[in-house]
Amino acid sequence: MNNPIRVRFAPSPTGPLHIGGMRTALFNYLFAKKNNGTFVLRIEDTDQKRFVKGAENYITDSLKWCNIPYDEGPGKEGGFGPYRQSQRKHLYKKYVDQLLKSNNAYYAFDSAESLDNERRKHEEKGKTFIYNWHNRTKGRLTNSLVLSEKEVQDKIANGDDYVVRFLAPKGETVELSDMVRGKIRIDTNTLDDKVLFKSDGMPTYHLANVVDDYLMKITHVIRGEEWLPSLALHKLLYKAFEWGAPKFAHLPLILKPAGKGKLSKRDGDKLGFPVFPLSWKDPVTGDVSKSYKEDGYFSGAVINFLALLGWNPGSEQEVFDLDSLIRVFDLKKVNKAGARFDPDKTKWFNQQYMQKTSAKDLVSLFINDNPELSSIDTGYVELVIKQVKERATLTSDLWGLSHYFFVAPSDYAEGALKKVWKPNSKELMTQLIRVLETGDDSSAKGLQDGVKNWITKSEVGFGRVMMPLRVALVGALEGVDVFDIIFLIGKAEAIKRIQLLIDSN
Repeated sequence: MNNPIRVRFAPSPTGPLHIGGMRTALFNYLFAKKNNGTFVLRIEDTDQKRFVKGAENYITDSLKWCNIPYDEGPGKEGGFGPYRQSQRKHLYKKYVDQLLKSNNAYYAFDSAESLDNERRKHEEKGKTFIYNWHNRTKGRLTNSLVLSEKEVQDKIANGDDYVVRFLAPKGETVELSDMVRGKIRIDTNTLDDKVLFKSDGMPTYHLANVVDDYLMKITHVIRGEEWLPSLALHKLLYKAFEWGAPKFAHLPLILKPAGKGKLSKRDGDKLGFPVFPLSWKDPVTGDVSKSYKEDGYFSGAVINFLALLGWNPGSEQEVFDLDSLIRVFDLKKVNKAGARFDPDKTKWFNQQYMQKTSAKDLVSLFINDNPELSSIDTGYVELVIKQVKERATLTSDLWGLSHYFFVAPSDYAEGALKKVWKPNSKELMTQLIRVLETGDDSSAKGLQDGVKNWITKSEVGFGRVMMPLRVALVGALEGVDVFDIIFLIGKAEAIKRIQLLIDSN
């Protein structure tokens, strides 16, 4: 009988969650839900020097906004906690001792200075220093492979700093299997003896990661390509512990828009697009980074475009809701090659979501973005949004497209006014006021018929009336149909705006 599917997303709280990490979380979530499994959040905070205050809350808030909640994790106990590695510190020493006892690890007492000297000597010879089989017993390095047992115990008793290193085997080939990349063979002679544990009692990522995955019964490790070089060590650790290893899948990189190199925060800053789901204020510099939520993206659109970065459903379909993604997701269809990030395509996805979201559902988003409108009747706001949503890509576009429905223009676009205001414009606008005062305002069409009949009879030309009318109502030569504007803001408000233009010119 197969074990229940259990996957984990294991970010480090060293800063805001990049969309690359968000995609890793998403693929884990989709795989878990597709297979009736459990999605675990584990906070890997063993590196306390890089810990950033607020980063953990940012991670959980981002998952919540993207509607991919974890089943187990901080605050959601599931019998495998704690879910922060810093709270699991007491667990790891036992497993380090097990590796030492089985001769799969050893103590190393080398100082930072002595290791720097070794690196420098290698560099002078055009070589790269690697702490492994070719130098660990040659006498230049200080470890339990060359020291007597008494010397080792004396050093530990004296409080000498030490690390525990994994004893990478010599002259072997590790056979690896990856669900995305297939079969991989690694020569163990190229591996270094990674540090697993430090004398301060804290494990490194490699040990904590493997031990926690085993104790939490993780069946599939789905993570970014940057961890692929660690796969051989992790498989060797499972072998050393005599544990069954989970299945591994390494996701392709998200590449810069130009296609070369990994997408970074600097690319977003430079090219003007977000790379974080939520806004983040750096606690040290105070810099605020752009985010998808604050820029006016739908969380569903963000999930949609992230899913298609490195994964293909095998069809022409591009727009998916979360339930549809769960139904069709398959790790076998994840690409090996990196996925180029296209900022314009992300906007296209958001526009698709904009058009299929009802005006009624957009009202609360719109008012949240513009709290000064909270006292306005939501029915009126809905009617306004219906007028402009076809032109919007982001929810943040809605105010720019509709502001004139709520606030009269306080000034006029200089170029537009110069273009439309002619010697007889004041007289025509005064006549237009009289037409509107006596006209049918029960519908936009009634208003339109009344004004157009007057223009036709007067033979003054539509442009001479309609263009300055638009400037009076909007402040510029833009906006929706002028009669829809007049109908919604009301005849009295429209007349007031026309009079204001007359008086200011």
